[in-house]
Amino acid sequence: MSDAARFDLLTTVEQGGCSAKLPADQLAEVLKALPELRDDRLLVDASTHDDAGVYKLTDELAIIQTLDFFPPLCSDPYEFGQIAAANALSDVYAMGGQPITAMNIVMFPALGIPLAVLGEILRGGMERVAAAGAVMAGGHTIADSPPKYGLSVTGVVHPARVVTNAAARPGDALVLTKPIGTAIVLAGHKTGLAASDDVRAAMDSMKQLNREGAAVMQRHGVRAATDITGFSLLGHARGMARASGVTLRIRAADVPLLPGAFDLADAGCLPGACFRNQTALDADLSFAPGIGYTQKMVLLDAQTSGGLLMCVPPDRVAAVLDELRAAGYPRSACVGEAIPAGKARVEVV
Repeated sequence: MSDAARFDLLTTVEQGGCSAKLPADQLAEVLKALPELRDDRLLVDASTHDDAGVYKLTDELAIIQTLDFFPPLCSDPYEFGQIAAANALSDVYAMGGQPITAMNIVMFPALGIPLAVLGEILRGGMERVAAAGAVMAGGHTIADSPPKYGLSVTGVVHPARVVTNAAARPGDALVLTKPIGTAIVLAGHKTGLAASDDVRAAMDSMKQLNREGAAVMQRHGVRAATDITGFSLLGHARGMARASGVTLRIRAADVPLLPGAFDLADAGCLPGACFRNQTALDADLSFAPGIGYTQKMVLLDAQTSGGLLMCVPPDRVAAVLDELRAAGYPRSACVGEAIPAGKARVEVV
């Protein structure tokens, strides 16, 4: 057995993946104190807390820029590299773009972990970048513990076809491309409560690129979307609702869940990020009386490399769902709709 195969990355962290994000309310507090930067070529900036920045180069071409990295969320370094890369690439897809180049972001201890582990992390990242049709252009490393890995990604999109979180309109249907529950299932794995098949389903979901989802959005003229990561389905829905000036109504019973996620949550297997998201979002959420505690917490679960939440014209929903399912997202579902702005940014019914 190789050094990389013998070493368990989960022994290095208490929380990994997108669960390690700074809470949304704390981040917003810092960002609001920064000066605003204005440039007519900057089509999407930080003001709407979108998934990436978009900069117009010509009337026919804009670049999308993003970066994302986090500590390990699984034992195997190759799979960790794959998931971290898929997660970073997802921001470009959420904007309707195509990744073209990526650069490694690496924090890894100089001592204590075999260097073969780092090699496997990088190999996993390169595999997903290649699967995205992009090129790995280099990267940067520093000595740090616990290890962290991710990518800086550049993508391209036509300036008139940018998808943002600020373009939802009342009447749009909400389509979610992947089931949720990744952090709950991984927490169950760490405690020995999750079934091995359920853990494998979560891992496979996180490794899946949102590439085909972005293509479906472009084919059907979708102009509002976001990807679901550490702030949870409800957190990213709140971000879209705020940026667009609408309320998003989510039908809890229609949200697809990863196998085992609900039962694990019901047994009390709830990562700390669920409670941090609850605190950050509480003032902007409303729940119908029939929504139980477990269902609320699953909807607040921090996702890593989750699916796309897209706003689809009602007459396109059936076609969009058919194409998504045919493209490899079998659990895609219509989970709600955008409505005129009300007291709550997100209503769960």
